[in-house]
Amino acid sequence: MQQQHVDVLVIGAGSAGSAIAARVSENPNLQVCLLEAGPDYPLLADTPSDLVNSHNNSYTAHDWGFEYEPTQGRKDRFPRGRVVGGSSAVNTTIALRGMPEDYDEWAQAGNPGWDWASVLPAFNRLERDLDFGDAAYHGDSGPITIRRYPETELEPQHQAFLDSAKTLGYPTCADANDPEGYGAGPQPMNKLGRLRVSAAVGYLAPARIRPNLRIQADTSVRRLCFDGKRCTGAEVQPSDAADGEGISSIQARLVILCAGALMSPTILLRSGIGPADQLAHLGVEAVRKAAGVGQNLSDHPALGVICQVRDPNLINFDRPIIQTILRYTAEGSDKRNDLQIEQISFAGRPGGPPSFMLAPVLEYQYGRGDLTLADTGTFTAPTVRNRFCEHPRDASRLACCVRDTLAFTQSGALADMIETVTFPDPTRGTSLDDLAQLCRKFSGSGYHPCGTAKMGPIDDPLAVVDAMGRCHELEQLVVADASIMPSVPRANTNLSGFMIGERIGEWIRTQPTAYGL
Repeated sequence: MQQQHVDVLVIGAGSAGSAIAARVSENPNLQVCLLEAGPDYPLLADTPSDLVNSHNNSYTAHDWGFEYEPTQGRKDRFPRGRVVGGSSAVNTTIALRGMPEDYDEWAQAGNPGWDWASVLPAFNRLERDLDFGDAAYHGDSGPITIRRYPETELEPQHQAFLDSAKTLGYPTCADANDPEGYGAGPQPMNKLGRLRVSAAVGYLAPARIRPNLRIQADTSVRRLCFDGKRCTGAEVQPSDAADGEGISSIQARLVILCAGALMSPTILLRSGIGPADQLAHLGVEAVRKAAGVGQNLSDHPALGVICQVRDPNLINFDRPIIQTILRYTAEGSDKRNDLQIEQISFAGRPGGPPSFMLAPVLEYQYGRGDLTLADTGTFTAPTVRNRFCEHPRDASRLACCVRDTLAFTQSGALADMIETVTFPDPTRGTSLDDLAQLCRKFSGSGYHPCGTAKMGPIDDPLAVVDAMGRCHELEQLVVADASIMPSVPRANTNLSGFMIGERIGEWIRTQPTAYGL
């Protein structure tokens, strides 16, 4: 078996992995290898159009092809980026941070260093905010450029959405990343015109020149390797090979798993780290019985209110898919900004009925799902069960959000654009009980999975890693991506993933002895 030797092996070139590789390789004495299962495009000029075009997501060309079970009896596609840059290279480029309370709750759960005051410098360091860079809670010189669409660049339906929000009594919010802000306004987005400022563009493009950083693409991890409880590297193979062909190994002094909330627990399970019953089912010898691997799956349940419009010329699939957002607190809720409504510029397919969509989203989730594996094949996809809205509070809160979203279809400038609401069928009842039943049946993912290898103190039975990302009871293995979040923040997880990479990457760079380097 061929072997490579490096100091630091980073598995997964997504938001967190790219940030960590860039930060750790600032130390010229550390040889860093960044692995990615998908392709790499080292020259930005050669980047495919689906990765450049931030006006819409890349859905299939650079995707893992995963499925998930949002609610009982249903399956749907679960898009995840399979390319250098990860999901940051294929997503909608929404650059929200969440609420300060989200991170304070992480710290209160036994994770020192993750409270809002501690993570704010990392959020500031990662961003170049073109609109509010001079604010104390923003940054103006980071690798990820962020801006908001000014009024003059808004699509007509987004301007109408903001007008209807005002009609309905919601305040205007110029900066959705203001820690005290709420209301309707432009989305902060990490895009410049059509260009998606992904991890590959922001973090890796300027770091590639470093001789101590190697980016190894089209390489899949079969399993992590151990000497007792010490992680010594990974067994890998080409992503286009048959399972078990072309196997080699990469030895490392420190292994950092950043494969995302679906693939990080998958790799841990294949490597003998996970719940005892799962390891027994897989026939894998236990390296560490860790009950939390694949459990605690947290995400944002959402629905789509589909509206057929009066004027077909309003719908243009080549225009920005999203520009605006409303963040607000459910009536009687003790969780600030636990609901959001987004205007989506178009829905359906070109050539179909001209439609747009309003998306009611539950931002603070109580319920949890899980992830399991059927076998240990390198290319076997995990089974993902979200169990959306099984928790009664989730169902009732999302039902309130659907009710509030339907009000937009009946008020102000947006209502004037709508010919009819095609989903949900208004003849089937619009009471909160009716809408809660709808949520339990039809909720889908906001595509923000996290929590499947959560951080916490060692006496937390579901904690997989400590507050510095180090795996409990194991040596030289770190997990650093959305999987370590104890719960989903009240925001799209795009920026939170970058922040985790910034935070742990800086710890490894500045406190190497804490990571055995």
